[in-house]
Amino acid sequence: MRRKTERARGLHKGRPNAAQPKNVSSFRPQAEERPSHNREQGAALPDSGMTLKPLLPTWQRLSTKIVTVLLGFLVVALIAIGATLYLSWQLEGSSAAINETGSVRMQTYRLTLLVSRFIHEGGDAQGRAEVMRQVGLIDNTFATVRHGDPQRPLLLPPSDDIQDAFDHTERSWRSTLRPMAIALVEGDVTVDKRIPFYAKADEFVSNVNDLVHLIEHDSELRTAWLRSSQLALVALALGGTVLVIYLMFLLIVEPVSRLQVGIQRMTGKDFTVRLPVETRDEFGQLAGSFNRMADRLQDLYGSLEERVRSKTAALADQNRELALLYDSASFLQRPQTVDEMCVGFFDRIAEYFHADGGSVRVLDERRGTLHMVVHRGISNELVQHEQCLKVGDCLCGEAVEKKIAVVHDLRRMDRDMGLRCHREGFATVSVFHICAHEQHLGFFNLHFRAARSFTEREQALLETLGQLLGIAIENQRLASREREMAISEEPNLVARDLHDSIAQGLNFLNLQVQMLDDSLRSGKVDEAVDIVPALRAGVKESYEDVRELLLNYRSKLAEDDLAGALRITVEKFKRQTGLQVDLSIEGSGVPFDREQQLQMLFIVQEALSNIRKHANAGKVEVRMVDGRDFKLSIRDDGVGFDADTLMAKGESHVGINIMHERAQRIHATLDVQSGNGKGTAIVVQLPQRHRRAA
Repeated sequence: MRRKTERARGLHKGRPNAAQPKNVSSFRPQAEERPSHNREQGAALPDSGMTLKPLLPTWQRLSTKIVTVLLGFLVVALIAIGATLYLSWQLEGSSAAINETGSVRMQTYRLTLLVSRFIHEGGDAQGRAEVMRQVGLIDNTFATVRHGDPQRPLLLPPSDDIQDAFDHTERSWRSTLRPMAIALVEGDVTVDKRIPFYAKADEFVSNVNDLVHLIEHDSELRTAWLRSSQLALVALALGGTVLVIYLMFLLIVEPVSRLQVGIQRMTGKDFTVRLPVETRDEFGQLAGSFNRMADRLQDLYGSLEERVRSKTAALADQNRELALLYDSASFLQRPQTVDEMCVGFFDRIAEYFHADGGSVRVLDERRGTLHMVVHRGISNELVQHEQCLKVGDCLCGEAVEKKIAVVHDLRRMDRDMGLRCHREGFATVSVFHICAHEQHLGFFNLHFRAARSFTEREQALLETLGQLLGIAIENQRLASREREMAISEEPNLVARDLHDSIAQGLNFLNLQVQMLDDSLRSGKVDEAVDIVPALRAGVKESYEDVRELLLNYRSKLAEDDLAGALRITVEKFKRQTGLQVDLSIEGSGVPFDREQQLQMLFIVQEALSNIRKHANAGKVEVRMVDGRDFKLSIRDDGVGFDADTLMAKGESHVGINIMHERAQRIHATLDVQSGNGKGTAIVVQLPQRHRRAA
């Protein structure tokens, strides 16, 4: 492990920046080493650039290495401790063997003493029993020493010399001394038999001494081994601790330190820092991931300025697009003709896209033709030839027929096709449609003499601009139609007013003139004189009807104030008729549309005109309630009329019909309440949901 680390460090010694500490300079591998780091650490993810490393095999994991080292150290420690315990157990058994073997000497001396006492005392039975008991005790001692006792423990050392000495001593006992002692206490005792017994006893004790010395020597050796094993255990503990510390430093502390220094350097924007991948464990994976992260950050930081420039350019393009959209939208909202609208629209997009020419065409759907209303940068010949283009003709007509936006690259087309745009030197011709509410209104062209392609954003921008122009054209057409309808409607209203007022007066005058003619022809001067005042009154009434119609058609709202206009109208009615008129105005709701207010004023004027002509009333009440819903009522105490008869007349009663039409135009309801001799009430209501804000 040490050689591997030194070899890895040695790879970095000859690199630049040698003034840095070793653990810092080792983070800068050569450029050609980076791919190998990435290949070792797994495949890169497609989106984020990070890697997805599969799980490490068990034998490569850092935890496996640490557990293996600790288990090895534990096994060695257990072996050393077991050896020490075994030696201690053997020494304890040897000590017991020494005691037991040494006790044979004392037992032998006691045996000789008992034999001597037995002989001197005349050989009684008690002395014989003591001798035999002592012999049995020596036999048991030899048996105990030979077989041992693991629980005491008592153990005869397994040395060959000790075993031979023990066997010799035991044979000497059993074959010589023991028989002689038994013979002395059981047979005749003579001096000749006692002397050999004492001599053999001395010899036997000498053998026991030799055996004891051998066991003691063996115990001394084992004691030395025990001390050596204890010293070895201490050394093992110290060495194991140092080894574990070194391994922990090598496997954990040093990689973490390298990673920490690498992160510090990266925090200081040194994205060239790299970590050596020396192992395949978790720290090897971490180092590889760090290197890939450093590669990614270096690429990102290196391309940051380019990205900023790109984003800035993109934002500038978006701002230009928004400016074009805003300018075009505000321009198209101005009151102007369709031709002026198309000219301003084309000039803006041609300047934005640097077009060399183009045109705007409006579709005549009834005839199936496309009329050129704007053209720029194209020859008069092309303008005259394509001033009115049939749908389906040429490339532009085909695009209209298929209702798709097209960008034609004329360089790829055969000149034999006879395209006029091609002959005039244009390389690209684009066709974008003018639409409004899914209705096709025409298209516009952009011509380029150099090859030009459009991005999706540019195409979307042009399509949006086409929709803006289409909506503006459609609004112009709708406004024109509305003006046309208003113009066509006004004669009807004038005709109805004339029929209801002046026509009836002229009809009355016509009858009076006929009666005057008949009276004069028959010479009835008195009747003629009576008819003249009626003619004068009819002419005056017709004149007043004409003035009232003129005043009604010229009626205007002062600053969108319906209440003020009602006051002026009521005051004028009071001056003309001399009738008592009560005006009541309640509430102050949100101001609503001028058209709705003007139609309300016209209804009041029409109702007052009918009261003046037909009601023969003495009092009139006008009431306006401007709350959440708008309500306007005109009541009189005149002669009234039959409402059912009025409904049966339908449109023949022009005045009431006109008031109904005016109410319908502003989505209001008009209710006529009347009866013979009960007066008349006209009630107009405008619900809040139909009330348009001013």
